[in-house]
Amino acid sequence: MIERREWFHLMALLAASMPATGQAQQASRKGKKEEPPARITKQMLQAALSTMGLEFPDDQLQLMLPRVNRSLGSIEQLRKVEIPLDTEPAFRFTPATRPPQGTVVFRPTRTTARTDWSSPKDLAFYPLTDLAALVRARRVTSTELTRMYLDRLQALAPKLNFMVTLTADLALEQAARADAEIRRGKYKGPLHGIPWGAKDLFATKGIPTTWGAEPFQKQIFDYDATVVERLTNAGAVLVAKLSMGALAMGGLWFGGMTKTPWNVEQTSSGSSAGSASATAAGCVGFAIGTETLGSIISPSIRCGAVGLRPTYGRVSRFGGMALSWTMDKVGPICRGVEDCALVLRAIHGSDGKDSSVTDAPLAWQPARPLSSLRIGLVEKSFAELQDNEKPLYQQAIEDLKKAGAKLTPTTLPDVDPSPLLLILSAEGAASFDDITRDGRVGQLQDQGPGAWPNTFRTSRLIPAVEYIRAQRARTLLMRRMEEFFSQWDVLVSSPYGGPLLSITNLTGHPQVVVPCGFVEGLPRGLVFTGKCFQEGDPLRVALAYENATDWHTRHPT
Repeated sequence: MIERREWFHLMALLAASMPATGQAQQASRKGKKEEPPARITKQMLQAALSTMGLEFPDDQLQLMLPRVNRSLGSIEQLRKVEIPLDTEPAFRFTPATRPPQGTVVFRPTRTTARTDWSSPKDLAFYPLTDLAALVRARRVTSTELTRMYLDRLQALAPKLNFMVTLTADLALEQAARADAEIRRGKYKGPLHGIPWGAKDLFATKGIPTTWGAEPFQKQIFDYDATVVERLTNAGAVLVAKLSMGALAMGGLWFGGMTKTPWNVEQTSSGSSAGSASATAAGCVGFAIGTETLGSIISPSIRCGAVGLRPTYGRVSRFGGMALSWTMDKVGPICRGVEDCALVLRAIHGSDGKDSSVTDAPLAWQPARPLSSLRIGLVEKSFAELQDNEKPLYQQAIEDLKKAGAKLTPTTLPDVDPSPLLLILSAEGAASFDDITRDGRVGQLQDQGPGAWPNTFRTSRLIPAVEYIRAQRARTLLMRRMEEFFSQWDVLVSSPYGGPLLSITNLTGHPQVVVPCGFVEGLPRGLVFTGKCFQEGDPLRVALAYENATDWHTRHPT
């Protein structure tokens, strides 16, 4: 029998075969044949290799054993090095597409202040564009909006479980400052004075940042994440830290399950669970979420919000919890398409702290004719829908055509991205290696076979060689998608059929989702995918669909 502790030691050293160090190296230089006591036997080595589908002859195993045993000491030394949780590895991922060059146009729609309201309570579900017009025209103050949203957060949080921390004192202070600036004629732009909520994985100075997980409930940082800092500089008002699935998976956190406002018996999905739920419930003007593998798109669909997952490397992740350094992205969740463009404009660009960020220009032309865009319809994604979903999506396609979009059927490259997802598993296990080894991961509520604790433990069996091979295969996938996108500006798809969500999270392409109807009382979404660093194109087509329908105007009661 192999002891469990020895087994995991062995898996780790097989994943990182390292040269002899320390006394063993000195002994080698002196010509001595000194070896540390052998803790790994040939039987243990054979068993470990068999879990990877590998088998080596006896003489090769004997040759491996001394080095394997020496490496164990190096790995144990490495584990003693204190590595802060916000430390990135010394490598970075870059999308295959080169950012656009030259002058770009960012020309938002001119919005006039609405008059169809009598009290700030009537503004709860207004999109950011309308709220901004009212604040700019001084028809409503930031303080009035902030108090209204603070009241709604406190009233609805117990039902929907979307809030971790109410930041009332900070919010009222920021709102008062915004009002004073606007009165003095120092209007900063469309986010000035607008209350917003942050997914609780972003550092906020002096305020708990819990990552939704039991081991980090009392965690407080002494600095702001870049996205928080930029929104503060834009004049936005932080009203709450919003729930997230523990360590960025699903909707379950240490406070329970976050719910969709359309059905309080149903999960909001995740992991940007609270960001989507609070936005759809009219409790914030907009929210910020993150996505590694569907964590903006999925809860936005489930809650009936508009979600934008920008290109990988568009927004700094500094101050945000790392799950997968080569896959994590930051983006807005809003009640309107143009809202997402306005928020992205405020938060994108390099900060000198996240080396993955590319300073690519951001274009937004809501008046651009759809005829100038090559729009592909991913037919297979609609063919795989359930029977009760097909009529809704057929109507969505017809509505988009009536809005002026010329849709040309297309088929995605025949690729299966699922083997490459071991990249996420390996990087996630590395991010939370410390709490896996010291047992704190056992404090998380979900301990099932598909939950993070089990994934982190089993991912220690992923060899470094296979992780790097997966990254090389990812390069081939990126090249293939780059070639495919040479034919298209935007793809239109359902979120339920085909591997497009997984593929684009691996390649870094942006996606936008907008509400397109209901099935059995729960919202559904239509997905628009664009080229890397060209978020303006899928946003433009999404806006055309939004303007042609009224799904975005429907709100839960």
